[in-house]
Amino acid sequence: MYYDPIKKTLGQVFNRTPWLRRLFYHLLDLLLLRTWHVHRELRRWAKGRTQEPLNILDAGSGYGQYTYWLSSLSSKWNILAVDVKEEQVADSNAFFRQIGRRNVQFAVQDLVLYQEPNSFDLALSVDVMEHILEDVEVFRNIHASLKDGGMLLISTPSDQGGSDVHDDGETSFIEEHVRDGYNIREIQQKLTTAGFDRVEARYSYGEPGQVSWRLSMKYPILMLGKSRLFFILLPFYYLVVFPFCLLLNWFDARTTHDSGTGLIVKAWK
Repeated sequence: MYYDPIKKTLGQVFNRTPWLRRLFYHLLDLLLLRTWHVHRELRRWAKGRTQEPLNILDAGSGYGQYTYWLSSLSSKWNILAVDVKEEQVADSNAFFRQIGRRNVQFAVQDLVLYQEPNSFDLALSVDVMEHILEDVEVFRNIHASLKDGGMLLISTPSDQGGSDVHDDGETSFIEEHVRDGYNIREIQQKLTTAGFDRVEARYSYGEPGQVSWRLSMKYPILMLGKSRLFFILLPFYYLVVFPFCLLLNWFDARTTHDSGTGLIVKAWK
């Protein structure tokens, strides 16, 4: 199914006031398991750096929730968040101006073409690369845009059932995906080819995470795809499943997985 129309509807609902958008960000932080893993890695990176004037690239910023979270850690960090969707970029710039986060700027850019040599200390790409066919070109551009010693953090589906694809005959749950998921060695090799000196990768979305994803994301998205009337029932649905999802996310984020439907990848220039 196509996910973008549902995302657009959600954005329209929560963009009405800054308070609603902040609430939306907090709900995403709790519900989306990838956020638990990404925040964990970002906290490790940020340790001892919050007083340094660093430059950060949010490569494929979407709603802007990761930029919001990072900008709350330090006012000394300058964050450039880029995305191809003009409407989301405009909405995000308006929101961040409203809340007074002057160290943040959103811009329309195509990651296949965008490059800003030796400019950033950190780049993050969260659930972006599964949407881009020319992935090695993007990795090369980000590598060129990082300063020496800079790090790229990636969250993306794996080939162990990512995008809810488990057999050769199945197709991606999200039709905007150009690939079902990365083989862990494949993405490491592509990043090395793009010029990164060191690459580390681990699985996320182990068994607890996969159950949480179905309850918190897959089933609600399927129902919203059939009828927008489900928006009325959605709060009551989450009242039931939310506590279980939080517990499952907590377990998944604190467990080492031999396999999983997601990957967390770090690469250094």
